Amino acid sequence: MNYKTIAVAIDFSKQSLKAYDRAIKLAIEYGATLQLVNVIDTKSFGAVTAYDLKYAEKLKEENFTKIEKLRIEAQAAGVTEALANVETGSPKSILTQLPTVDLLVCGATGLNQIEKMVLGSVAERIVRLASCDVLIVR
Repeated sequence: MNYKTIAVAIDFSKQSLKAYDRAIKLAIEYGATLQLVNVIDTKSFGAVTAYDLKYAEKLKEENFTKIEKLRIEAQAAGVTEALANVETGSPKSILTQLPTVDLLVCGATGLNQIEKMVLGSVAERIVRLASCDVLIVR
């Protein structure tokens, strides 16, 4: 298979940065577009709506700055086209519904170990529900 668009889920955990490194190598190998995706999990916020919106917007700006640096690094490493995207919502839903992605790369574990014990990991959900190939990086 020749992957044209490779997405990588980044939550800035050690595992997601390993996945990012692997995705760069794959994007270079296949000459693919690399899409860096960060999802701010808004369900973990408190109950006060005004606070949630302000906090979500501030976090979105901060994460976009971080992911933009990674995008620039990917292009400097040799990726022809790299895109940065920060979304808000459920990581499990957003990451399994990315349009026009041929391969989704993610770390085996992320930042939220408590949720993994209670609800199942984002990586597990991606493997079960994604409509594209999935690579889980350890």
